[in-house]
Amino acid sequence: MSELPAPDRPEYAFVGRSNVGKSSLINTLTNKKKLAKTSATPGKTQLMNHFLIDETWYLVDLPGYGYAKTSKHQRTGFQRMITRYVLERENLMNLFVLVDSRHGPQPIDLEFFEFLGMNGVPFSIIFTKIDKLKEEELADNLAAYKKEMLKAWEEMPPVFLTSSSDRRGKDEVMAYIHGIHPMFER
Repeated sequence: MSELPAPDRPEYAFVGRSNVGKSSLINTLTNKKKLAKTSATPGKTQLMNHFLIDETWYLVDLPGYGYAKTSKHQRTGFQRMITRYVLERENLMNLFVLVDSRHGPQPIDLEFFEFLGMNGVPFSIIFTKIDKLKEEELADNLAAYKKEMLKAWEEMPPVFLTSSSDRRGKDEVMAYIHGIHPMFER
C-alpha cells in the first residue's frame, strides 16, 4: 500500500462484483465519459485507481470481486488487495458496494457485507442498472435483499438506486459523499 497517495484527503471507494457497472457509475458521478475504463468483459479494473476530485477528495476504483476472466491467482490477489485496503486505509470514509439490481441476494455479496460489518468498515449499498427492471421487479429484489440483510443486521446501511444510462441516483450519491466530507479530520 506504499504506492497509494498520502492519506491526507478523504477517500470514498467503490467496489462490486465484476460487470456490476462500477466503471459506468464512476464516469457518471465524475461527469467524465472515459475516466474509468468500461468493458463488456468482466474484470477490466485490475488495479486500485485513485481519482482526485475537486482537489479535496479521492474517488477510489477497486477491482471487482467474484467472477472475472482472470486467473484464480489474480482473483486471490484482488481479494487480498481489497481486504487490506478496506481494513487498513485510515482515510477511507465510506465503501460503496455496488450490486446489480437485476438479481436477488447473492451469497458473495451477503458474505462481503458481513465481513465489512464484523470489521467496522463504513459502507453503503448502491443498486445499479435500475433502468433495466420494471418497478415491481426492482421492489421485489430490494425487498429480498432487505429481508436477507435484516437476518443478521439491526438496520440496513444507506442504500442508493442508480442508473448510469439515465443518471438516476447520481445526485443522491454525491450529496451523501459531501455530507460525510466534513467529518474528515486532517
